[in-house]
Formats: sequence, structure tokens, C-alpha cells
Amino acid sequence: MELIKKYFPDLTATQMEKIDQMGELYQSWNAKVNLISRQDIDTLYERHILHSLGIAKVIQFKPGTAILDVGTGGGFPGIPLAILFPEAKFHLVDSVGKKIRVVQEIAKALELDNVNAEQIRAERLEDTYEFVVSRAVTRLTPFVGWVRKNISRNSFHSLRNGILYLKGGDLAEEIAELNLKTRTYALSDYFTEEFFETKKVVYVPL
Repeated sequence: MELIKKYFPDLTATQMEKIDQMGELYQSWNAKVNLISRQDIDTLYERHILHSLGIAKVIQFKPGTAILDVGTGGGFPGIPLAILFPEAKFHLVDSVGKKIRVVQEIAKALELDNVNAEQIRAERLEDTYEFVVSRAVTRLTPFVGWVRKNISRNSFHSLRNGILYLKGGDLAEEIAELNLKTRTYALSDYFTEEFFETKKVVYVPL
């Protein structure tokens, strides 16, 4: 919790309460359904919640923004971002039903009225969104192929509509393979913890 306060000191009491609640909820659910690795549950706030909120260092979603979280797994990055941006709308999708059912329960427990979690493959989605977010579900090229059709033409942020992709390591080859304009934000520019040394947000305007 202190880690989140350190980097997001302006959160409201309600937002802090919801983020605090996440620890207990994930501990409890992870014992029943393997949402995240057992070793990572002890570093939930750093490796999942703060990592997800790295996107908020790149962009502040305006009220009414529609965001799609593809391959959300246990609800990352969608759930932390939904707490941070209560006036934006989040659609969290994953092909694994048991994970989505848990995400639905967690969103309900946190009273996140701006979250809709659904078991569906991204390729089957027909709705459009200003932004698509995700945490390293696959290489960039196939990912763009899945979601390009879902990017709205209705652009009202300083960043053009597109993809905000959390990924680590050396991405030069993947970005070259993509053959599209991208911008990479190093999370080490915002967070000092060792975990973030190689972590990035890749922005792909579409």
C-alpha cells in the first residue's frame, strides 16, 4: 500500500480503500484459483498493481473513455486502472472462464461499476474502444492483428487512440517486426524498484 501512495499521492480515500482491499481479495481468491503465481502473491502491490498503474504514468484517461483489457487473467491491468479512473469504462476479456468469474467477483466486491468482465476471445469482439491495454499476452504483431478493428476513430486524448502494452525485456526485434510507428516508455523512469528496470509501456497508435 505504501508503495502505491509513494507514486500516486493524490488518490482519494475511496481509491486507497479499494486498493487496500485488493490485497485481501487476491490472497483469498488465489488460494482457490491460480490467478497469479504463488511467489508473486507476496509482491502483489509491486508486480501487479503498481505495474498495471504504469500505464497511468503515460496517459490520464478522460471521463467516458472506453478501454479494452485483452487477456486480463486475474484482472490486470484493468482492475487497478478502473480504480484510478472511475469515470472511464473498462471491458476486461479473457478466454479462461474460471479467471473471468473471479475477476467478476473481485470487481463486484470492490464496487467497480465501470468494469465489465467477459469470457471471450479478442478476435470475436466487435465493439470499439479508444484504447486497448494488455500485459504481454503475445508478441506485438499478432496482438495488433487481433485488436486493430476495435480501435475507435473517436480520438480525444493527447495520445492518439491505440494500444498501451506492458512488456519487459529487449523489444527491438518485436517492434521492428511490427513495422508500425511506436513509442516506448521505460517504467524505470517513473518507478525506482529493481523489478521495473526492464519493464516498458509500448504505445502503438492506430
